[in-house]
Amino acid sequence: MRGRIPGLASPVPVASRLPAVLQEDEFLQRFLASFDESLAPVFLTLDGLASYVDPRLAPEDFLDWLSEWVGVRADEHWPVAQRREIVANGARIHRRRGTAAGIADAVRLAAAGVVHVDVEDTGGTVWSRTPHTVLPGSPRQGLHVRVHARSLEDVDVRRLDAVVRAVKPAHVPHTLEVVRTTENGT
Repeated sequence: MRGRIPGLASPVPVASRLPAVLQEDEFLQRFLASFDESLAPVFLTLDGLASYVDPRLAPEDFLDWLSEWVGVRADEHWPVAQRREIVANGARIHRRRGTAAGIADAVRLAAAGVVHVDVEDTGGTVWSRTPHTVLPGSPRQGLHVRVHARSLEDVDVRRLDAVVRAVKPAHVPHTLEVVRTTENGT
């Protein structure tokens, strides 16, 4: 919880802004000192505002607010470093949402120990100047996500399934497969 910090000096004391004749009044100096104590955290927060809205620098309790701000749902059970990375990549996740690359990005960010993600999409689009051109892909829509992980125990399949469901097109059915692999992909 942000608030007053006892003994914190204000970078902009109110009494120093008064005309010279009022700066000599002891009562006014003591009275305005209470404002300085209350306003010091506000001034210091505003001076460091950029660090509050940068997910890599923000205080931990601000990450939830930032994740809501960019429209990304970060799980509170994830480590802080992983939540910071997900919030930092929020715009990229939204920009690529529904694409194979976007699904792979979201799965990689959401799961620890993932080495590689393959997304196989049966659909496709094409244009042609020639009528009756053969359409690409399969007439049956589907999405298969294969997650290559170092350890199968580290991957929560239900959570990954929820991530895929959240970022894929709603009308496209999907399957999820998690396979054990090493760093070099074997």
